[in-house]
Amino acid sequence: MRRLLVALGLLTAPMWAAPAFAQARSQLGPLCTTDATPPDQMIDACNKIVALKVFKGEQLATIYFWRAVGWNKKGDYSKVIADTTEAIRLQPSQAVYNLRGSAYYDKGDYDIAIADFDDALKLGPPDGTIFHNRGNAWRGKGDYAKAIADYDATIKLQPKSTFSFQNRGIAKEALGDLDGALADINQAIRLDPTLPQPLINRTAIWRVRGDLDRAVADGSEAIRLAKEKPPVNIMTPPNSVLISGYIHRALAYEAKGDYAHARDDYKATLAIVASDAGSKANQATAKVRLSLVTDALTPIPRDAPSPVTQPAPQQTGAAPAPSPTPATPGKRLALVIGNGAYAHVKALPNPANDARAVARSLRDIGFTVSEGIDLDRAAMQKVTRDFLREAARAQVALVYYAGHGVQVDGRNYLIPVDVELKPGAGMTEAMIDMDTIMAGLDDQVRTNILIFDACRNNPMAQQVAAAGTNRGIEGASGLAAPTSLGAVATLGAGTLIAFATAPGQVALDGEGANSPFSAALSRHLGTPGLEVQQMLTRVRAEVVSSTKNKQVPWSNSSLLGEVYLAEK
Repeated sequence: MRRLLVALGLLTAPMWAAPAFAQARSQLGPLCTTDATPPDQMIDACNKIVALKVFKGEQLATIYFWRAVGWNKKGDYSKVIADTTEAIRLQPSQAVYNLRGSAYYDKGDYDIAIADFDDALKLGPPDGTIFHNRGNAWRGKGDYAKAIADYDATIKLQPKSTFSFQNRGIAKEALGDLDGALADINQAIRLDPTLPQPLINRTAIWRVRGDLDRAVADGSEAIRLAKEKPPVNIMTPPNSVLISGYIHRALAYEAKGDYAHARDDYKATLAIVASDAGSKANQATAKVRLSLVTDALTPIPRDAPSPVTQPAPQQTGAAPAPSPTPATPGKRLALVIGNGAYAHVKALPNPANDARAVARSLRDIGFTVSEGIDLDRAAMQKVTRDFLREAARAQVALVYYAGHGVQVDGRNYLIPVDVELKPGAGMTEAMIDMDTIMAGLDDQVRTNILIFDACRNNPMAQQVAAAGTNRGIEGASGLAAPTSLGAVATLGAGTLIAFATAPGQVALDGEGANSPFSAALSRHLGTPGLEVQQMLTRVRAEVVSSTKNKQVPWSNSSLLGEVYLAEK
């Protein structure tokens, strides 16, 4: 799925015939520079060669390169980058730039990876492997047209490049060309039916089409192949294929309503050691969804209290019936929460009004809305979890929150009305983690839109000072920009996230019945034929005007096409 190592040709046997080597050292060179050497032995041998201080210049660069290969096998990308950087200082080469770029890619640093692949291509003739790797980085950035161009270049140079057909199919699907995507991925399967990765990606296409039985079948075969013959390509992060196979099949099972099998697959996802950014993000999603399906398998007691919100209908019981297929036309869900009646921090007059106005606008354009007003932590957690569970079968999922929100050490939290910070208590445990919501929604067959009018002044400054703990919140106004928008998913419609004001800035609650942001949002939300990003542009212009430039709404998007909330 990732990359093949560019041809090396960096070492020759005479290098190890140097007089300085005693017979006992004669095996160090082959151990260090043979791809089949186990990583720990490879690293140890390279370490001993470096310690001998026999080589310098290009030969020493070669040793650093091969030690980086060993670190790459172990998934230690920081050490890969350190060793390849030293190799580049000593003697730049295509292979070294390619390896460092791949390590940056696996860390999620796509811009730096692209720069390294550019430098690799400048150092030598056109190379299909490097084009393929750069295509992966463009795809990671969401620039699918450039990704397809690089995969095209690889296929022209290497017509039997299985992974380039596969990844070109992923990029085509992202641009809405589902037939082209399926054709490319089928070609990848024909070229090498023993590879699990193309089957994993076809699993996602079947989910987009609502063919869940085929999705489960492809996922099962992919898992079998990944276990039977683990990928040996050093450029494929350890365990990444098996993790991907399990979570894809789990999502298919969950969409079918087969929560027991979904639970088992999510557990399997979490039981595997992850090394790369994509696998860790997959595990973050698996953790949230495991909790959700476990709840779905637990019968609700007969005397359980009634919810204080109006959540979307949910299935309960130990043997739920199959659910509707995902991405059903018109299956659009929204979670709307407005918290203002805070008991222990500054109350806000407008969030309840804001939430009701936005919920009304969403219902008017066909959304099924779960609405909660002035929720304590228990109620807020329940309505959020109910929504995330239902979102497994939605085509569009929208979250709107108005109320207090804070960032703590760069993570964003939404604040229930009963929050109270006491000296020595864990503050974040009393709040709702925004990252958890985003992880629960990270699924490649759905469009996610998250809107937060939650950037008011820090409501806890006095309590934080009294507690003398919880660093980070004291000097952090507003909300922090998310570090990723669904970077995990291999396929998908994408995610858009919007804040009432720029990250780190403070939004106004407003002097009327609504905040400036939510008033503008509710007015433009239902405008027919207005694409969602154009709608937010209108909201931004209205807020800037009404606040006399004091507040500038912010948004970031990984949406892969035009999204219309109201019909054209």
